[in-house]
Amino acid sequence: MLILLLMTACFFTWSENVAITRVIKVVGRMGMLYASWYVYKSIIQYGAADNLKTNNILSMVFYGIYLLLGFASFMWSTNVGYSALQWFMTSQTLVFCFFFIKSLYLLDQFFPDHPIRLYNLLGNAAFVLILIFVIGMYVNPDVFYRLTHGGEEARLGGYMMNPNELGMLAGVGVAGLMFDIRRNHKKWWTIFKLLILFYGLFATGSRSSLIGALLIIGFHVLQSEQKKIAVAAIVVMILVAPIAIYKVVLKDGDPERMEEVFTLTGRLPFWQALINEGLPREPLLGFGFMRIDYKEYFQSAYTYPGKMTHNTFMQVLMNLGLVGITIVLFQMLFTIRGIMRENAEKKLMLFCLLIPLIINSFTEFGIFGESNYGILFYQLVIMYITFRPGNILTKWQRLHLVKTGRIKD
Repeated sequence: MLILLLMTACFFTWSENVAITRVIKVVGRMGMLYASWYVYKSIIQYGAADNLKTNNILSMVFYGIYLLLGFASFMWSTNVGYSALQWFMTSQTLVFCFFFIKSLYLLDQFFPDHPIRLYNLLGNAAFVLILIFVIGMYVNPDVFYRLTHGGEEARLGGYMMNPNELGMLAGVGVAGLMFDIRRNHKKWWTIFKLLILFYGLFATGSRSSLIGALLIIGFHVLQSEQKKIAVAAIVVMILVAPIAIYKVVLKDGDPERMEEVFTLTGRLPFWQALINEGLPREPLLGFGFMRIDYKEYFQSAYTYPGKMTHNTFMQVLMNLGLVGITIVLFQMLFTIRGIMRENAEKKLMLFCLLIPLIINSFTEFGIFGESNYGILFYQLVIMYITFRPGNILTKWQRLHLVKTGRIKD
């Protein structure tokens, strides 16, 4: 859990000093990449045999094509340095996920009694980070709060993390810990962690993340075989959802804030300007990886200037054009198909994890946007459906496993 926690934490801006932040991000991310590789090698040396097979390979193939097109776009990017930085950070997280997921599968195959579960790791990592912010909002509100709307509203996140992204992290935590509730794992401690996650989510004021968290709970309720728990969850949602939506989504019915909902806080006019004015300039291959215009900011006479699109699919359309968005749509199609082919528990876990990621992708950086931990979580999903346990051991592998007591001769 510590590796995933620290890797996720490396996406935060922990210092206002740019140099310190860069050191934390570079050293931290590379350190966690090494740690994931070290754990993988340690499992091999301890007696496991790397005989994993590939599964649902088209999801990974199309993600690779997406990255290859991004790499090729350096030739026409409007800022090669920025495109390269974003591309290498995205690729680095993919390598991290490769070793991380392989380690989990090897543990499942050769050490089946181990207690480690991906959903538990995700839930606990999110809980610890949200807890830091919840404590920080009382200890040092100037740092952990972000004032918006002319100082009228304070949202959890501060300068360290975009409140909507922090809300998405809370949603991922809910998706993970709901499985601990299902298996009755440390029930009251898990309930406490879920309450902290929801409190943090409420404090971020993220509309999309709140809707995502409620959908996750509803998804679990529909899949639950325990009728009493399902009925209790439905009653709680009926009582809590209207209040939460009124407070967070509709902002107490304020007319000005209601108008924000219908324009997605000004995003709809911005997207319209991108399609009408920006896309026709470079329709086929875009402006280069994570670039949306010839300049640093796209600006229209009818909307605000923006460096990113606040929609991951629009981001792909602008930086890799119609070719890029076609590749991405096929990649997502094969990812969903791969999830549908998994067993019931894995299918439920992966779909619940996708809910906050996809919802966030419609209004923020998203799974194909500039480097963020949403990409990390999506890559974990891709890798999780790409591998499956192998069933063929070489003579020497079997002999080694017998000697170490992992299997019987």
